[in-house]
Amino acid sequence: MTVKLKIDGMTCGGCANAVKRVLSSNPSVTGVSVDLEAGYATVETSADVDPAQLVAAVEDAGYDARVAA
Repeated sequence: MTVKLKIDGMTCGGCANAVKRVLSSNPSVTGVSVDLEAGYATVETSADVDPAQLVAAVEDAGYDARVAA
């Protein structure tokens, strides 16, 4: 399953790395790519993951996130 998240508040490579790290910590996540300039993260999962869990993890790290349409 692929989930695309719109993330606000990323301003540098360190922010993008922090988002990637927090999303990768979910055991069902098999891959994460972050587009800093566009403000998106694309998350690949091995199982059905509730996208709300991914949003909550990013928000806990200090960024605003929502599932992209």
